Amino acid sequence: MKLDAKIPQGPLEEKWFNYKKTARLVNPANRKKLDVIVVGTGLAGSSLAASLGEMGYNVKAFCFQDTPRRAHSVAAQGGVNAAKNYKNDGDSVYRMFVDTLKGGDFRAREANVYRLAECSLNLIDQAVAQGVPFGREYGGYLNNRSFGGVQVSRTFYARGQTGQQLLLGTYQALMRQVDKKTVQLFSSHEMLDIVTIDGKARGVVVRNLETGEIEKHSAHAVVLATGGFGKIYYLSTLAMGCNGSAIWRAHKKGAYFASPSWTQIHPTSLPQSGDYQSKLTLMSESLRNDGRIWVPKKADDTREANDIPEEERDYYLERRYPAFGNLAPRDISSRAAKERIDAGHGVGPLKNAVYLDFSKAIKEQGQPKIAEKYGNLFRMYEKITGINAYKEPMKISPAAHFSMGGLWVDYELMTTIPGLFALGEANFADHGANRLGANSLLQASVDGYFIAPYTIANYLADQIRVGKISTDHPEFDKVIKENQEKIDQLLNIKGDKSVDYYHKKLGKLLYDYCGLARTAEGLTFAIEEIKKLRDEFYKNVYVPGENDTMNAELEKAGRVADYLEIGVLMCYDALTRNESCGAHFREEFQTEEGEAERNDNEFQYISAWEWPGSLDKEPILNKEELKFEFVQPTIRSYK
Repeated sequence: MKLDAKIPQGPLEEKWFNYKKTARLVNPANRKKLDVIVVGTGLAGSSLAASLGEMGYNVKAFCFQDTPRRAHSVAAQGGVNAAKNYKNDGDSVYRMFVDTLKGGDFRAREANVYRLAECSLNLIDQAVAQGVPFGREYGGYLNNRSFGGVQVSRTFYARGQTGQQLLLGTYQALMRQVDKKTVQLFSSHEMLDIVTIDGKARGVVVRNLETGEIEKHSAHAVVLATGGFGKIYYLSTLAMGCNGSAIWRAHKKGAYFASPSWTQIHPTSLPQSGDYQSKLTLMSESLRNDGRIWVPKKADDTREANDIPEEERDYYLERRYPAFGNLAPRDISSRAAKERIDAGHGVGPLKNAVYLDFSKAIKEQGQPKIAEKYGNLFRMYEKITGINAYKEPMKISPAAHFSMGGLWVDYELMTTIPGLFALGEANFADHGANRLGANSLLQASVDGYFIAPYTIANYLADQIRVGKISTDHPEFDKVIKENQEKIDQLLNIKGDKSVDYYHKKLGKLLYDYCGLARTAEGLTFAIEEIKKLRDEFYKNVYVPGENDTMNAELEKAGRVADYLEIGVLMCYDALTRNESCGAHFREEFQTEEGEAERNDNEFQYISAWEWPGSLDKEPILNKEELKFEFVQPTIRSYK
């Protein structure tokens, strides 16, 4: 299949304008005759469902949580980017475009990235109108701070709760449409599969998580806004419920999966403290504005942090990347931390962390000022660790976080299945091989508020002729039967190992061989080991309980079954990309200084993987060649 990104013609700054100018529209009287399903109610899903509902479409919104307010968008702490240039420090839409493209190691489409920066201007105004309590200066002006990978202040924030506050604004917009009955909300419902008829997405099959009943819902278009799959590593910054099942099942129906190996390891998580943990806690990247990262110069130093004098501390990010220092991008900062930890300079009981120190900032600015910026984060840290970070440094460590990879989409955010769209972290579109901090909330919101309402309308313009999609079509019953058989299979294995046992083993394999650093030998080994683990899972997993009731272990089993397949594709993708770029660091391809060595001649493309039809066959690689007309790729340096 030839991949057509559908990038509009014209100068970079006019592409989105030209698209909107010529996009087809749907008559307001006809919108009530068209049905759209939105799966996921985080920032991307809720904002789109609210927007489409307000436009007059019939919308059904699904989430597996008991309320949209529990969507994982709440967990994003530090801020949302926008090129407003309120600090008058040289920011612009173009500069934000270049920073994002460079941060992603020139492995994203120019047109998509520029549109992200362009639409960022509108988002802040939208959020303020909704009542999002962004931080403000004394005079009432909105305040900004910096994030990694940039040299300007473009991040708007609400203390350390930016994701939660943005989601509450979006939730209010969604519930307003629910009250007006333009949106039907189905909470505690998990999508089992999409339904395609004549090659087009025409509905979904979902499981009611409270009753176990499998339901069928039809629509003229289906949107997946289901987040990323970073929880595949088991220990990650993501909530336990986060999963990749929706996009994976769409992939097996024909949607190409792009760049699955580009998974971000965040540098400022709390370190693992024992095998009992099921997740790790994220400390906002915003802390790196005032916190300095260091390790003892002496290996295996057992002294307390405050007992180590200044001259015996290695501020390794400031040493290695003087231009950006502690605000180096996440991929570079995480690898640098791993290098110091592996070299024996790690701190903490397990020697698996580095210090994030605020003593200099507190001395210069005073504790009240630091508390004003980050107080809730310091309280959270003390609640978890028992340590007062105003008096001694925090301990932080790299942890799995965000998936840059996801379903391949064109400029319209439509997958290779006509009528199936993917928004936010569920697609691959804007971040390339590494996401800059505070661009996650931005992409999710922009996709839902400002992009998809245009592009979905363009698709729906001729769907009015189709008429109502009936759930009586045999394809719905076929998909229900397939999924019921899968559920019965999982319940009937009756082995002696828990679902978590297999998830932990998979996560360790991926972190060791497809994590911060990869090798061809390690990836080849991991592929075979994951396949063996998958075979063992289907012979020996134990899923207690029944189907016709609430059964969290059954939900988890279905998701881990998908992870065991996604993990293989992640390793294939990493194995076929013989270069180092962004979050993908192949040890065979690095400079003498240990930095990533990109290969633009052979790998300047997006890898879009096609489902081969069976687990016994190797996935099929398709390539979307990347063309740079406006910014030429350069060696990515933050020194």
